[in-house]
Amino acid sequence: MATVFSRIIAGELPARFVWQDERCVAFLSAGPLATGHTLVVPREEVDQWVDADPDLVAHLTRVAQAIGRVQVRAFGASRAGLMVAGYEIPHLHVHVWPSNSMSDFDMSRVDNSPEADEMDAAAEALRAGLREDGHGERVPAA
Repeated sequence: MATVFSRIIAGELPARFVWQDERCVAFLSAGPLATGHTLVVPREEVDQWVDADPDLVAHLTRVAQAIGRVQVRAFGASRAGLMVAGYEIPHLHVHVWPSNSMSDFDMSRVDNSPEADEMDAAAEALRAGLREDGHGERVPAA
């Protein structure tokens, strides 16, 4: 049975995509820890990161790093947070978000009702920053 992420990747469920390539996609989290919180998700259905091909894990990390660089600039953060938890959905995904302190890593602080306009603006800021950094071929249209 397909995971919710596989359904998002297939276009069956909506998402605000900021990255697409042959191995993975990245889209805004529906329950963000901060404005711009993004999930980097492999197209391949792999449950746990320890079971993924090391080259895939490295690719996801490179994509997360590119997104994190933009998040720091676009949202005025001191750092980009990175986490692989995997308890919410049984499909490997990397959380990357603008962070200013360790308290930003507390998953109990997610916003389960983010404003649509704020999410749209965050997605566009990320897309613009990724294009600026030379990743335009991987940045989808809104």
